[in-house]
Amino acid sequence: MSRVLVLRNEQKTRGLDLRLLRKITLHLLTNLLDEEAFELGFRFVASKKMSEVNETFLQHSGSTDVITFDYAENGSGLHGEVFICIEDAIAQAKEFSTTWQSELVRYVVHAILHLQGYDDLTPVERKKMKVEENRLVKILEAGFPLRKLAK
Repeated sequence: MSRVLVLRNEQKTRGLDLRLLRKITLHLLTNLLDEEAFELGFRFVASKKMSEVNETFLQHSGSTDVITFDYAENGSGLHGEVFICIEDAIAQAKEFSTTWQSELVRYVVHAILHLQGYDDLTPVERKKMKVEENRLVKILEAGFPLRKLAK
């Protein structure tokens, strides 16, 4: 497998600088996580589309912040598709007193950690994942102008 990263903005709530987001994501994958092989697609969607995906594939009603589909086979690197809801990022940014751009990067990190085998189903797993997520987000916030993700 090679290194393939596809980012698609399918929502109109906020303009996104996909070039900057691509740089951030590639830095995360190659420098911070040392991933050598990946085929990842990120789709940035509105809450209506996220609700459809959530209901169709997970049988949950309503929108959610991030949904990750893992398509990897044993030893094949990271291979998956990620849906991220910008409207949920905006709402959660208000709730957690942060920016929606920082929330967006957090969701990218969260999804990639899931693809690396992290899980958040139990309190112990959730805490372990959250510690790593916070560590990586902090590094990315220090290294990149996240506010410029808004176009």
